[in-house]
This record gives sequence, structure tokens and C-alpha cells, in this order.
Amino acid sequence: MPIYVRCPYCKSDQNIKHRRCQKCGKPLPKQGKLYRVRVEHNGRVVTKTCPTLELAKEIEVKIKTELIEGTYFDRRKEEKARTPFCEFFEKKYLPDAKNNKSEKSYQREHQLYHAWIKPVIGSKSLKDISPFDLERIKKHMREAGKAPRTIEYALAVIRQAFNKAILWGYFKGENPVSKVKKPKKDNKRQRFLSPSEAQSLLEECKRRSKQLWEICLLSLYTGMRAGEIFNLKWADIDFEHELIHIKDSKNRNNRVVYMTPEVKAMLVAKEKGQPDELVFKDRKGGKIKTISRAFDRAVKALGLNDGVTDPRDKVVFHTLRHTFASWLAIQGTPIYTIKELMGHKTLAMTERYSHLIPDTKREAVKGLTEMFKASANVIALKKEN
Repeated sequence: MPIYVRCPYCKSDQNIKHRRCQKCGKPLPKQGKLYRVRVEHNGRVVTKTCPTLELAKEIEVKIKTELIEGTYFDRRKEEKARTPFCEFFEKKYLPDAKNNKSEKSYQREHQLYHAWIKPVIGSKSLKDISPFDLERIKKHMREAGKAPRTIEYALAVIRQAFNKAILWGYFKGENPVSKVKKPKKDNKRQRFLSPSEAQSLLEECKRRSKQLWEICLLSLYTGMRAGEIFNLKWADIDFEHELIHIKDSKNRNNRVVYMTPEVKAMLVAKEKGQPDELVFKDRKGGKIKTISRAFDRAVKALGLNDGVTDPRDKVVFHTLRHTFASWLAIQGTPIYTIKELMGHKTLAMTERYSHLIPDTKREAVKGLTEMFKASANVIALKKEN
């Protein structure tokens, strides 16, 4: 018989005539039983859980009929497509994101969903969501003064949710986000630290936390991202060749960064762990998830953000990485070299630093002038002769 009673203890399926579970030996309940319907047809298996035996028998007949007629799976696809976006996002997408993304990314997506996405499309079924609905989300966020990058992030969350819906059979067709234009943005940070500001910040951080100082020093002198530093293991440190190997970076590409004397001295002074052990740990010995708030307190104590209203000009931890690239550009380092050291995916991401090499451009133009003058003098001399 393809109808079984579910054991509440070991979750195994048992013959409905049995009084005890044949697997764990415990008595099956007389009331509140759960019945499992299992129907096979042409190599495909369908299972359903029901609260009563009568309902289980009805569903068994219905499933068998629909499987024979070939309408069962078509109906299931239609039912999935009618799933409300909020139900899919909260019960399917978010649990998957929690398991496969960083805690920071998960929390950010969770916040964007509840604040901006759910109020507009949460109650709509997946199949009924259109690009027009997504334009409404853009409009609401823009009117609330949200930055273009934040709006783009919200659209990216919706796009990823629909990609999963397509993958898991909840949605068929083109992702509606593909028909929505990205908001124009200019979130590029222009602020970078002067050598004296950087020195003061390092000293202030060291006064508050030695490990915070170490992490800041590493970012300032190598351009490493916070996540790359948190993932760093002792096996990635090559003292002999003065290299640090970065694996699985933000762009999913491996790269190396070079130790400066300051960075090497800092790492040598640390107590070395096993090859697979993290270089920097939280208080419980685990992986650090975010920069300590002591960094913000150090910035505040130095007044580095006093009077600054534009978020792009505020000093944050990422400013250290931006400062590293800016200093390289100022000293005349070729843009392509900066790109490789920063681990940028495209050269366009590095172009923001090109304006910091004004002397190189100015000298190039001066060279043209000098060449023109020299040529003019030669022509004049020929005419005189």
C-alpha cells in the first residue's frame, strides 16, 4: 500500500497496520498521526503528507489520475508560479542565502527586503511581478534619498531571487530585473589620507587595540580588503619571498600582494599558528566578521570626519585601501600595475586614480611643446642659411 503512517520519533514511514515503529521500536500514536502518500509512475515518485487517512486516500487517487493524464507536474509548475514573492523569499531564498553568503551580506539583503522590496512586491505572485513594479521600488528609494548604489543593490537582490526561482522551478521566463535600467551612480570615494593622517590613525588604533592596528597597517600598505584580511591563514604568508597569497578574493581570482618592511615586521612579531589557522581571530578564536567599532572611535577622536557630510568623503576602513592605491598613483605607478595590486576585475575600476598623476600628464604635454619649439628652431635656422 502506498500510504504509510509517519513515526514522530525517527521520521520513518511505517505500515498503517503496525502499532509500533519497526525501526526505533517506539509505539505509534493513536491520535494526531501523519500519513504519507507515495505514488510512483513511469519512474517518477510523488510524496505527500496528510493529517488523516481519509484525506490521504483521496489525494492518492487524485495524484494517480493526474500522473496518468500527464497534468500533475504542469499543475505543480503553475502552483509554484503563483507563489507570493514574500513566501518564496522568506522560506526559500533567505535560508539559502544564510547558508551560502557571509553574515554581513545576509543581513544587508534581509534589511533591504523588509524596508523596500516587501512593501511593493511581497504580496504579488512571482509570475505577476513586472519591470513596472521594480521601477516603483526604484522610485520609492530615490524619493527617500537612497544612494544609487543602494538602489542597485536592492535590484541585485531581486535579480538573484528570481534566478533562484528559475533554477528551482518556481518561475519560467525572463528575469524581470533584466528589463530595468540600473540607476546612474557615482559612489567612488575621493577621500584618501595624507601620510601624517595615516600615521596618526595607526597610532590611535594601536592605542585602542593592537590587532586593530595590525589589520589597519596591513590594509594601508597592501591594499587588502577587510574580507581578505579576515580570511588570511598562515599558509598564505610567504616570509621567504615576502609575499602574501590572497585566495578566493571578492572577484574570485587569486593574487599576491607584497610585504613592505612594516608589514613583514608586524607579521614576524605575531605568534605564528598552524598553516590552516587564521592569522587574525575574534575573541572566541573564530573568524572576524566585521571591523571593530574601535576604528570608528579612533576616527572620531582624531576628528577626521568633522564637518564632512558626503558619505563618499568620510573616512571608513575602506579608506585605507583607497589610500594605498592613491599613494601609488601619486608616485607615478602605472595604472595597470595599480589594477593588479588592487585586484580589480577591470581597468575601468582603477581609472579613478589616474587623475592623481597630474605631473606625468603635464610633463607629457610640455614634452610636445618642447618638441614643437625644437622643430621650429630647426626650420628657422634652415631659412637663415
